[in-house]
Amino acid sequence: MIEWLRDCKLEPQIEIAGRILPIELRRHATARRLTLRLAPDGSKVKITLPRWCATKEAIAFAHARTEWLASQLAKVPEPRDPVAERALDYRGERIAIEWRADAPRKPSLDGNRLILGGPEETLGKRLAQWLEQQALALFEEDAAFYCGRAGLPPAPVRLTRARRRWGSCSSEGVLRLNWRLVQAPDHIRRSVVAHEVAHLVHFDHSLAFHALLDRIYEGEIDAANRWLSQRGRALYASFS
Repeated sequence: MIEWLRDCKLEPQIEIAGRILPIELRRHATARRLTLRLAPDGSKVKITLPRWCATKEAIAFAHARTEWLASQLAKVPEPRDPVAERALDYRGERIAIEWRADAPRKPSLDGNRLILGGPEETLGKRLAQWLEQQALALFEEDAAFYCGRAGLPPAPVRLTRARRRWGSCSSEGVLRLNWRLVQAPDHIRRSVVAHEVAHLVHFDHSLAFHALLDRIYEGEIDAANRWLSQRGRALYASFS
């Protein structure tokens, strides 16, 4: 099939499960082969290709793998609108959004309700900002806790909006953590922070790294990893 596709003039788009998705091509100097993936929100197909690879070859590569792409698209959660639903995922719970014209602009958490006022047309943006603020505070607290367990000084924390990584640790010792984890249960968020703290000591996934992670993280790391693998995409359903 791919030989026939190579001879066709193909546009950088593909039909998957009745949807036309654009194909985004990115050439990389060190790439040795074609790499295909679906954007986390299912909005496009991304291909990384070596500099020597022809564009038509990359597009044919995607068309020859429509079944795999369809299976990945089926896993993408339906988009959610917290403003319309008046509900928000926060620390593993669904909390109600209570907007009142006479309420203070700054959100206030009261049990399982988030109360706020301000312009209703900017509600979505301000809810996302509130989540990011909560995420940073929680991450800093988590990082200080796990650094203490590892015998390290507290590491600086930055938020990331990455689409495919939950966290990273730079060579300068800065932890970058995905703000969307604030929507997950606490033990899931904390497992990612503990993972990145362990990288402050072991910049690899060696036996020593896993031994340290097992020592500092209080939960079952394998169970947390399974949760992220099976349900992590749902964290991208809101605020896309």
